[in-house]
Amino acid sequence: MTTEAVPQNQPSQQSLSTSAARNLATTTKTVPQMLGITPRYLLRALPWVDLEAGVYRVNRRRGFILGDGLVSTYVDGAGATRVIAEDLRELAFLSQVDSPVLSTLAGGFVEREVAPGELIVDAGAPAEQLHIIAFGRAEKRATGAYGDDALLAVLGEGDFFDAAAWANGSAVTYRVKAVTGCTVLSLDRRMLVELADREPSLRAQLTEFAVGQAPTDPEHPIALQSGHSGEPYLPETFVDYDESPREYELSIAQTVLKVHTRVADIYNSDIDQVRAQLRLTVEALRERQEWEMLNHPEYGLLNNVVPTQRVRTRKGAPTPDDLDELLTRVWKQPAFFLAHPRAIAAFGRECTRRGVPPQIVELFGSPFLTWRGVPLLPSDKLDLKGSANSAPGTTNILLMRVGEECQGVVGLRPAKVPDEVEPGLAVRAMGVDRQAITSYLVTGYFSTAALVDDAIAVLQNVEVSNYHDYS
Repeated sequence: MTTEAVPQNQPSQQSLSTSAARNLATTTKTVPQMLGITPRYLLRALPWVDLEAGVYRVNRRRGFILGDGLVSTYVDGAGATRVIAEDLRELAFLSQVDSPVLSTLAGGFVEREVAPGELIVDAGAPAEQLHIIAFGRAEKRATGAYGDDALLAVLGEGDFFDAAAWANGSAVTYRVKAVTGCTVLSLDRRMLVELADREPSLRAQLTEFAVGQAPTDPEHPIALQSGHSGEPYLPETFVDYDESPREYELSIAQTVLKVHTRVADIYNSDIDQVRAQLRLTVEALRERQEWEMLNHPEYGLLNNVVPTQRVRTRKGAPTPDDLDELLTRVWKQPAFFLAHPRAIAAFGRECTRRGVPPQIVELFGSPFLTWRGVPLLPSDKLDLKGSANSAPGTTNILLMRVGEECQGVVGLRPAKVPDEVEPGLAVRAMGVDRQAITSYLVTGYFSTAALVDDAIAVLQNVEVSNYHDYS
């Protein structure tokens, strides 16, 4: 075999380089990408109601006004934990008393620390004190019908017990044991009795509560009779409506996008610069919309869950038992869970540990975990508490029923707005200023509403950092 001799003066480059050739080539490029874009499953899964006007009125059967069911506390300048006096109105027999009476009662609470495993209240003991958990977690337990130990509820910050037994001087029917270290504020019944002897309004409230005149049903009753025979007189009734129904005004998210005319004129091939700028701006606005629909202090879903629809985790990590408990609160046609991706992963680990892997269902072209056939949709808008310098904290898991026909949760948007580019979202040209910059007003209108209280429930204090060794 022979080889050709290489000429001594042969140049090192024999063809056109790729770097030079690129000057004559057209680059294939993508539209601008954006890390903050998420699937926004809440916006996709919610049924939307198109409003002809900017207000959505939710008419309901007349009911009783309830608070959040919690008594809030704070730490004063001396480091002592105190009760917020006005929050004592969460107790039915204190709801109508004067503020000075509440301030006197709030000043009588005594703080104490309870170790994990220590009893705070024992079953059968007279309710000589009203207890409020300021920090920590405890379990309310009782002996079941067959002698077994029954968990009634998990208590946390702001929960109080036992108000009814404390007001009536009767015995407590359950025991409360600290699961973690707890700070408990306690008020002697003797102070309540002495104050009632001096304050007629408080005495009247206690008397009304003792004889059972305080309402227990959240809605005014409808008189009915059943199972009768003969010709008895039937009860007469009517359905009363709430005289001041809640109204939801459409909220707004806006920004002004600015694009220089030089960019739009001569740097517009082959990607439209204005269209690219508007697309990413709209994506950011929709992300903010989903966050507001969950976290806004007035209409956000997390802030509109009534006390009876709140569930605390038993052990911190989200277990199948916890999600089952959530399903007992939204048992009428539950549509989906909504959780932070790390909460869904934590739930998956608990299922793996128990040997009950959740089923998979495909929605929106992607696979999702389910529990009892209800899908778990991820959303990073359910914040994880904590900071970059601390371990991951806790989050919430929502469960909801959706749609007007099911008395569920609905999204709200205008039926039509001028210069609309998407439902409920408008882009309006504002003209060119003296610096040759074109401005575009980008506006989104939206809100959300839960039509009845049991349309939504929340699992609170969900820990996401619990892992297991499967080896």
